[in-house]
Amino acid sequence: MSFVHSVRHFFEKNGFHVSSRLADRLGMRAMNVRLFFIYISFVTVGLSFGFYLTLAFLLRLKDMIYTKRSSVFDL
Repeated sequence: MSFVHSVRHFFEKNGFHVSSRLADRLGMRAMNVRLFFIYISFVTVGLSFGFYLTLAFLLRLKDMIYTKRSSVFDL
């Protein structure tokens, strides 16, 4: 059982935080969003996983573009 927890911890730590960001924006718990992606991936045969990766890429791109600079000299 500890192997399952270590794998889960690895993916939660190194993930793109798509579920938590989406949950914060929707006002839900992140666990419910993750479960939704898991259940919908069974129904759509992995199509939601592609949507998840696309969303992760777009969020990472948004973070790189809209980074807050602390001063003018950080350009």
